[in-house]
Amino acid sequence: MCPGDAEETTQCEQISALLSRVGDKWTVLVVGVLGKGPTRFNALRRSVGDISQKMLATTLRNLERDGFVSRTVTPTNPPQVEYALTDLGVGLLEPVRALAEWTVANADRIEAARRAFAARSAPAAPLRAPGARVFSGT
Repeated sequence: MCPGDAEETTQCEQISALLSRVGDKWTVLVVGVLGKGPTRFNALRRSVGDISQKMLATTLRNLERDGFVSRTVTPTNPPQVEYALTDLGVGLLEPVRALAEWTVANADRIEAARRAFAARSAPAAPLRAPGARVFSGT
């Protein structure tokens, strides 16, 4: 395909939209937890950690809309709702786990790169002649 080709542009837009969905922090964490098996909402919220009820509900709704998660309501009083990965969601679990493993394996290298960048980016201390006094304004 040539750059600017309509088909290529459409594919790039599809890839971009999907990566924004599956690559966000909460989606990765929710998919990781659901990879262990079907889970009820509150148990999922506790497992994911620092996520608001609204954000978890939004994330689950989007994952359900895109076909990654199924939602099963058990007609009890109160109703019980359980979430599980679909076959498509199980397929997403593989690259999510691979990304998590890569992150763990490379965390030290990434942190070293960040420290080196910070050291290079830090403003240089003003040069002073040896023995020069610094005016304190008092």
